[in-house]
Amino acid sequence: MKVTVRPWLLFVMSLVGSAPIHGRLTVRQSRSQYFEGDSVPLSCEEDNSLAVWTLRRNTTRETRTQCGTDWGDASGSSCIVSHIVPLDSGVYWCEWREGAASSSIQLTVTGGSVILQSPVLPVMEGDDVTLSCHTKTAPSNLPAAFYKDGSLIRTEPAGHMTLHHVTSSDEGLYRCSISAHGESPSSRISVSDPQA
Repeated sequence: MKVTVRPWLLFVMSLVGSAPIHGRLTVRQSRSQYFEGDSVPLSCEEDNSLAVWTLRRNTTRETRTQCGTDWGDASGSSCIVSHIVPLDSGVYWCEWREGAASSSIQLTVTGGSVILQSPVLPVMEGDDVTLSCHTKTAPSNLPAAFYKDGSLIRTEPAGHMTLHHVTSSDEGLYRCSISAHGESPSSRISVSDPQA
């Protein structure tokens, strides 16, 4: 039996087979620190609608485990991690079935009473970046001290600090503290060159 393959079909198959996979992991709240007991919605987004993604993570107790199988509740390319605990802290990323992977993000869960709200993804050079210090129960506008790489930057009366026109020199580990409540874990801020 002779099988005829149309040239246009070969072209379509070639496009499908060679389509680049560009995926990214998004966090709905767009922050990297959470209180114990929070729920964290995560989703894998891709430019190629044919891609099938799996959300994975590395923590101190497990490696490359999968949402929906080992932790979290999976629905399509989304995942909800409910009632998170400090042991859920780690690196999260999306992985395509053929091995391609998105950039990873670091999520930190604290059993303490203070978190630093900062961008979960690298920020673009020249952007303004606002950091906020929050407690679990008190109002979010309490005076807070902000630190970079262990050194005090300044104290802000309303608990918010803005870094204007960030450059690579602003990269580092940031944390905050609120008197009588405690201090947050540290989170890294990375700055990307928009021309890269």
